[in-house]
Amino acid sequence: MNAIQIHETGGPEVLQLTELPIPVPGPGQVLIRIEAVGVNFIEIYFRTGQYKAALPMIPGSEAAGTVEELGPGVTGFAAGDAVASTSVLGSYAEYALVNAAQLVKVPDGLAPEQAAAAMLQGMTAHYLAYSTCPLKGGDTALVHAGAGGVGLLLTQIATRIGARVITTVSSPAKAELSREAGASDVILYTEQDFEAEVKCFTDGKGVDVVYDSVGKTTFEKSLNCLRPRGLLALFGASSGPVPLFDLIQLSGKGSLYITRPTLWHYIATRAELEWRAGDVLGWAAKGELKLRTEHLYPLAQAAQAQADLGARKTTGKILLEP
Repeated sequence: MNAIQIHETGGPEVLQLTELPIPVPGPGQVLIRIEAVGVNFIEIYFRTGQYKAALPMIPGSEAAGTVEELGPGVTGFAAGDAVASTSVLGSYAEYALVNAAQLVKVPDGLAPEQAAAAMLQGMTAHYLAYSTCPLKGGDTALVHAGAGGVGLLLTQIATRIGARVITTVSSPAKAELSREAGASDVILYTEQDFEAEVKCFTDGKGVDVVYDSVGKTTFEKSLNCLRPRGLLALFGASSGPVPLFDLIQLSGKGSLYITRPTLWHYIATRAELEWRAGDVLGWAAKGELKLRTEHLYPLAQAAQAQADLGARKTTGKILLEP
């Protein structure tokens, strides 16, 4: 099978197309034939060495496809089932293994590309809006990277709940996409001071929560955008890790809260995984959650896909097709 493999950390060029044997499922595992692969920032972190992993490695964890073979002891799935997961063992490939406990079935009518686009970013948006800071009608949220994959989905989910969403984006075109997703106010951070704009939009009160996937360049001002006892949910670091921070500053800024959540702790049980995936895939299948999947790259162009993601040249979801 064709797969992308990393032998050393570095730039996009270390992603090499390689021929490898098709893996054999062990106890509790399912072999899937991959039809669409989700590309995410976490794979860039592994590629550059920001996150550590044993090398060589096949990057990726998010994919949708078809069940090819069941390992010993697997029940609940059958060959030919349409499935998706955020826990595929090396998804930048034509075939990969998944532990059955982390696999979900895809509803009828939902294409593999849509399923792959919805899983990691959709469930991330779900846990942020329903669990990390459970939104309610009348709340106000600031969402950075509002035209990105998570940003567009989180905006839709938050407005579905009844919250007001303010977003930051880098261009007028992205601003339009954010408004289409439901943002009430959109800030061009390349031209405007987002802290000042948020204060203006909220009559100086600040927002209830900031959902920040950017990190280093937005961290301090994100805190300044919060109302007293507001929450900063720092769920990514696309601009780099945040600087060292003395927690005593939280009291001076209004007894603020900070959390650094990750999806894996919010789908740790089968019940939570099925809840979040069921909601997200179900809404997508019904057309109630709009997915942007226009950035499709052949598997051999994984390096270009990651480069474009890292340079913020894309909107919505980036996918690879084996």
